[in-house]
Amino acid sequence: MTIGLVILTRNEIEGCRAIIPRIPRAAVDEIFAVDGGSTDGTVAYLEAQGIPVVAQGEEKGRGAAFRIAFRRTRADALICFSPDGNEEPDDIPRFRPLLEAGNDIVIASRMMKGARNEEDAQRLRWRKWANLAFGWCANRFFNRGPFVTDTINGFRAIRVPVFNTLQPDGPGYTIEYQTSIRAMKRGLKIAEFPTHEHPRIGGESMAKSIPTGVIFLRLLWRELRRR
Repeated sequence: MTIGLVILTRNEIEGCRAIIPRIPRAAVDEIFAVDGGSTDGTVAYLEAQGIPVVAQGEEKGRGAAFRIAFRRTRADALICFSPDGNEEPDDIPRFRPLLEAGNDIVIASRMMKGARNEEDAQRLRWRKWANLAFGWCANRFFNRGPFVTDTINGFRAIRVPVFNTLQPDGPGYTIEYQTSIRAMKRGLKIAEFPTHEHPRIGGESMAKSIPTGVIFLRLLWRELRRR
């Protein structure tokens, strides 16, 4: 099995400088980036590191970046990675054995035993609680297999034929949630391993809590209607 790594960027120069040198390139067979229109030198930095960059062009948002990446890859499965500091590059080799064991989707979970969420040190963990609530809904309404603890995290690997079969059309940050839901509907094999989520490096998150939550609710309702 060949496994690719796609780096998803938009104005992540600070994170790239800190994270890209730590990526274990020998753990994957292909590496490239999809960039959503960076203006801070991210593209030039990646290319200087020998990483090909695909521009999103007129297709905007994270959902479009996923779809572009899965059209572009030549690998059998693709790991999606954001170099913003949240995701642990040392975890990249952990995807291969779970994919080779026959799993269709592998998720680095911030919620399962042994994992750490960025908000765990805080008293009020609004983002974590919202993620858990959306995850509970997905498991309650769609899942026929083992409980999936982190249905939303974007640090995941998906077999390319599976992604094409699921045909996810969700906008923005709903793309991961939608692939989890549609995989559950089809009874596909989803595996998880615990990861540690670190503080963001530089820049600002593109996902604003309340507007993003509303979009997630709309997607959940749409998937319920298509059940």
